[in-house]
Amino acid sequence: MTFASDPGKPLSLAHACARLRFRHLQFLDALGQTRNLRLAAERLHITQPAATKVLADIEEILGTRLFDRLSRGVRPNELGLFTLRYASDVLGGQRKFVEEFNALRAGGHGHLTLGGISGSAADLLPAAVAEMQRQRPLLVLQIFEQSSNQLAQWLAERKIEVMVGRLTDPDQPAHFDYERLMGERLHVVGGPHHPLRLTQAVEARELANWPWILYPPGTAIRKVSDDIFERAGLLPTSGVVETPSFLFSMELMQATPMLTLAPAALADKYVSKGLLSRIPTDLPVRMPDYGVVTRLGETPSPAAQAFIQVLREQAKRFDAGH
Repeated sequence: MTFASDPGKPLSLAHACARLRFRHLQFLDALGQTRNLRLAAERLHITQPAATKVLADIEEILGTRLFDRLSRGVRPNELGLFTLRYASDVLGGQRKFVEEFNALRAGGHGHLTLGGISGSAADLLPAAVAEMQRQRPLLVLQIFEQSSNQLAQWLAERKIEVMVGRLTDPDQPAHFDYERLMGERLHVVGGPHHPLRLTQAVEARELANWPWILYPPGTAIRKVSDDIFERAGLLPTSGVVETPSFLFSMELMQATPMLTLAPAALADKYVSKGLLSRIPTDLPVRMPDYGVVTRLGETPSPAAQAFIQVLREQAKRFDAGH
């Protein structure tokens, strides 16, 4: 295939966008997910020769090759990866527009997808959601609870619009806006009948002798637990289970003498119900502050802006109580 444009001549973006059609973007999205012309054709209900022609049309419009043809599929080059991200962003924006438009036309108040870390899900997020339900009872909220690492990835991929968590990677400030909401304490907790629950000021050396449930490496709470043991020159010696699920951790602590670190707001709820016990310790156990995170340089939707304002107001109330 030959391309008419001069490789050294900048592409006329307006000209290219005017020629790229919706079917081109759909095809790019399908090809990006499958990396196979036949599978992409099946997704779009067209023949493989037609898919080959669509790809040729796209590369002719943009004046360059986007995919390397392999014996078992295709592989995007650097420009191909950039174009795939563009197609995914455009289609994602259109889907969001359609969802919100239909909701508004039906008398609703739009749709908002957000994510929060487990600590925020224990008190701040429920309070903010309750207030949003009062202000906008027809707003559709979709909420995911995960680690900050995973939420940041979803935010970058536009799977969520707002994140309540932390920036855990030095490169993230180049991609996200961060606004502090509140601090977060941690408790060492065990099952309701754990032998250490009645002990006074358990030291790190004693804690290391018990089996532990740890959050996965790279998470903010794991860094805190690793730091506790490293400062004492210790490692947990009686067995370790790694999981991001507090619910699974709680079930384990019901059946075993395992310990874990948990956000205070989350731990207090289950301690008060008799499902967990707080292990007294003099360790200064505290997490870095967390906040609301959005994509850098983008204005959040009206629903997201309203929710962020509610988060600010609720965070002031909770932070003052902490």
